[in-house]
Amino acid sequence: MRNRLMLGLLAAVLVSGSAAWGATGMICRYCGRDHSELAAEAMTHASGRKYAPDRVVDVQHIKIDVVPDFKKRTVAGVTTLTFAPISKPVEQVTLDAERLDVSKVESTEKLADYVVTDHQLTLVFAEPVPVGKKVEVTVTYTAEPQKGLYFRTPELGYPAEDTHVWTQGQTHEAPHWFPCFDYPNERSTTEVICTVPEEMKVVSNGRVVSEETKDGMKRVHWLQDKPHASYLVCLVAGKFHVLEDQHKDVKLRFFAQPTLAEHADNAFLDTRTIMEFYEDEIGMPFPWDKYDQATIRDFTSGGMENTSITTLYHNTIFADETENIYSSRNLDAHEMAHQWFGDYVTCEDWAHLWLNEGFASYYTHLYDGHKLGRDAMLYGLWGDATDDVLPQTDNPKPIVYRGYDNAWEQFDFRAYPKGSWVLHMLRSQLGEDLYRKGIRHYLEKNGQSSVVTADLIAALEEVSGKELDRFFDQWVYGPGTPKLKVRYNWLPKEKLAQVTIEQTQEVNDKRALFEIPTKLRFIVDGKPVDHAIELTKAKQEFFVPLAAQPEVVRFDPEYTVLADVDFEKPMTMLEKQIVLEDDMIGRLLAAKALGNDKTQKAVGLLKEALNNDEFYGVRIQAAKSLEKIGTDESFEALAASGKQEDARVRLAVIEQIGKIYRPESLDVLEKVVANEKNPAIVAVAIRGMAKYPAEDVRRQIEAAMERDSFNNLIASAAIKALGETGDAELRGKVLRALQQDRQQFVDRDYAEALSVLAKLWKESDDKDQVRVLLETSLQDPARRVRVGAIEALGELGDPQSIPALTTFVSREGIGRDQMVAKGAIKKLEEDAPFVPAEVRELRKLIGDMRKEQETLRKELDTIKAKGEAQEDAPKAEEAAPAEKKA
Repeated sequence: MRNRLMLGLLAAVLVSGSAAWGATGMICRYCGRDHSELAAEAMTHASGRKYAPDRVVDVQHIKIDVVPDFKKRTVAGVTTLTFAPISKPVEQVTLDAERLDVSKVESTEKLADYVVTDHQLTLVFAEPVPVGKKVEVTVTYTAEPQKGLYFRTPELGYPAEDTHVWTQGQTHEAPHWFPCFDYPNERSTTEVICTVPEEMKVVSNGRVVSEETKDGMKRVHWLQDKPHASYLVCLVAGKFHVLEDQHKDVKLRFFAQPTLAEHADNAFLDTRTIMEFYEDEIGMPFPWDKYDQATIRDFTSGGMENTSITTLYHNTIFADETENIYSSRNLDAHEMAHQWFGDYVTCEDWAHLWLNEGFASYYTHLYDGHKLGRDAMLYGLWGDATDDVLPQTDNPKPIVYRGYDNAWEQFDFRAYPKGSWVLHMLRSQLGEDLYRKGIRHYLEKNGQSSVVTADLIAALEEVSGKELDRFFDQWVYGPGTPKLKVRYNWLPKEKLAQVTIEQTQEVNDKRALFEIPTKLRFIVDGKPVDHAIELTKAKQEFFVPLAAQPEVVRFDPEYTVLADVDFEKPMTMLEKQIVLEDDMIGRLLAAKALGNDKTQKAVGLLKEALNNDEFYGVRIQAAKSLEKIGTDESFEALAASGKQEDARVRLAVIEQIGKIYRPESLDVLEKVVANEKNPAIVAVAIRGMAKYPAEDVRRQIEAAMERDSFNNLIASAAIKALGETGDAELRGKVLRALQQDRQQFVDRDYAEALSVLAKLWKESDDKDQVRVLLETSLQDPARRVRVGAIEALGELGDPQSIPALTTFVSREGIGRDQMVAKGAIKKLEEDAPFVPAEVRELRKLIGDMRKEQETLRKELDTIKAKGEAQEDAPKAEEAAPAEKKA
């Protein structure tokens, strides 16, 4: 019966559904692939690996002249590309061009024709262009970009005084606003000319050539006269508050939205000193004409290192009230490091992305070390290792990896923190001076060009004389990180320290044992005794003669090895280690280990560290360990340690107290909400109160929704807390708050609030208002909000939202957002209580058949088009070349 019913339904679909599906197919331009991301994607080898595409021509210059229409959110452009064939005459050249409405193409070499598709512009020359022959092609077009060029206008809900437009090229978004060869292995000089209302400012790469005002419009001409990749071309134009500074002859400017002007200088504090440090550390002057930074409303990421003009997420601006909890320093340092590593030298393809991101991440740590001391640098590396890299130790992908489907897959822990650690290990093994010399040689040898990992290896080997193949094979070309089991034993008769080290990670044909140079350190009578070792086997024993039994034994005391280290130590040793001077990592490890000991002695040691250790990171770890112990004594130690001058530690104490469910915890949290001046700490306390069911607690959380704070930090925390309470009585208030003004919330907080809203209304019989708000948020200009709305619709559990999600997928193609939407649809279909299993299976079969039908239709259309072309061929030969083909 089940099979017969399904077959009957399928037959009906095949007879009557083709017309409806055909309409949907017309909407679905991408046919299962996100061409906006992949139009200029790497060439895929038969093995599935991705490689940089061949360069048929050398692009020498790109001139872009655009006029944005802020009302219509469109752009009119004229782009001229200058290029020359490289190795053989060229008859056809294909440019990446995403949905550009091309009206005219002109060329210094005669064109036989040109063909425009949704994703490319193909030029067909009347005669092959000789090798080295310079060609100029000018393309006139308009566009309504869905990516690459973004508007922030009142019509989209943004303050009128903050109106602006901005571009984003990485990874493959540049062709949405100008035609180009869009891959990192192609570089050219560029010009950007932009015409806007005269009250606006225009910022781009390089230097200003001219600025003219006429009839209320301003035309600004920028020139970048050193070659760079097309994804680094940038345009920012609009109404901005401007801050200025200077380092030597390099002008520094910071552009911020006027509504954020009051706090803008907080994000500009370190820029000049970062540039000073990098020039000294790298040994090369800043390589560009100037350095601008511009904050962007609801930027798609934290920052983007466009050549000489970095764009930043507007939330990098913070208020003084949060003290030192927030800082723009690391983002500022990361993006500026890219001006050398990523812009001056650029990864040839996305498989070698770590040459951009690993360097930027590591030099951020180096700047922290310069400004705040070596402990700050090591603490940053500690966070990278413990939070991001070591939890992924079994990940099968190496840093250099060609098996990705989409370039964005490369932007993960391998490129950033693991890449940073690779450089830290190199610097530790080569020595700081030799490392600096090698990096300077790498930049000087490869400047203004594309690079792969072999270029870095060659430069370092040429300077150091060392063979680095083994190092790069295990850390860069090989996956994973080592897991080390370290055990210590004292042999009193022989006066020998016995240290056994075993590599416990999985070893197979793709994962070899690691060879690691490091050292052991023994503290004997208060003095360090170091012993160099090299790990080369699965298990090794080291015997070290000492004058007396050591008080402390440390593995890798300089913190130079990226490894998950299991080193059990007795309380007597941890007691000494947690107070070791000049060994912050040792104290940090001891504080973490003491969290596994519930004795009063451990609590006392942690309380002392929490209140008196000289480094804030150790104090934070002590707070975490006290919470983990979970005894009355450990709670009392936490509660007695709330008066911390360092706001970061104060926040950590309150956060840990908030995890402990007991009346005394609530007392502490309520006092913080009532008396604390720092809104970030108040927000954490409010979140901690959510688990308490008392009515007066609900009222306090509800009242917090009305408290003013920069970026609505406290109100956002209150909404999240209400979501954790599950209090359906307050869900109407949350809905009204989100309906009133989207822009009063930072996009990330608004996205989380949508999820809260869905949870609160999930069991309601009337979800219409919530569903409408979530469906409306699918069109939000901020990607974080769109994704939050998609996930919230899945959480809400209302099958009536399936058509909106389906339309979203069909209209936009299958990119990052759409993959989330497909997951939400699947969840809704599976969870719908009134949908029988047979119908769910039928839907799946229909979906599969729809894909097959669409494929067959396309094949048929192609055959038909070819047949018509062959029939018309004689007429085409007699006719003049078409003005345009689309």
